[in-house]
Amino acid sequence: MATIQELIQEQVQKHPVVLYMKGNPRAPQCGFSARAVQLLQQSGVKDLFTVDVLADPQIRDGIKQYSNWPTIPQLYIQGEFVGGSDIMSDLYQQGELKKLVDSAQAASAS
Repeated sequence: MATIQELIQEQVQKHPVVLYMKGNPRAPQCGFSARAVQLLQQSGVKDLFTVDVLADPQIRDGIKQYSNWPTIPQLYIQGEFVGGSDIMSDLYQQGELKKLVDSAQAASAS
């Protein structure tokens, strides 16, 4: 049986773009999660893997330990922790979020 940390590591390494959020992309359960999904969609994400932390308290606590980041949502691109919605917003405005998404999608397609 994998630990929560191992499960999280497997998720972030297996999928090019992973968002740990409250709710899901069709029904976000908080404004920050809704904003994170919106930014990713505007950045052209095609294969977004999301994990609803409200559905699993172990993942909700585990992801905060995994990243050493206290808040949700949390974005991982190509196995690397990017940040929460504020950082995503800054990256989006600088055009960097799209570059990260494009790079991850190109790498996963090859």
